Amino acid sequence: MYPLTIILTIAVCVLSLAPIGRVEIASDVPFADKWTHMVMYAALTAAVFADTWRARLPLTRLRAVALLLCPIALGALMEVMQAYLTTYRSGEWLDLMADALGAAVAWCTGIAVMRRACRSTR
Repeated sequence: MYPLTIILTIAVCVLSLAPIGRVEIASDVPFADKWTHMVMYAALTAAVFADTWRARLPLTRLRAVALLLCPIALGALMEVMQAYLTTYRSGEWLDLMADALGAAVAWCTGIAVMRRACRSTR
């Protein structure tokens, strides 16, 4: 029912837990790691909205809250797993903040798009 969401969730988990070394291209970009977190969780949240829209599910208040909190919860889980289950990654509060910010930006955009689309179909 949510194929794009499942694929991106797996990708986020793999990228979050894989032993990735320092990327030289990213060393020139200030806060490259935080930008990466924001983009990953914005993409994941956008995918959840796209799959929800494609499934023709109504945007109830509970669903809208879940569409924001689930990606943020995944980000928190990944940070905890990095901190306690790996020796090559570290969990960081700023990474979680970047995850949440990316999810929030995509969530606000998704809410606006779905509301506008629902109005235009009436």
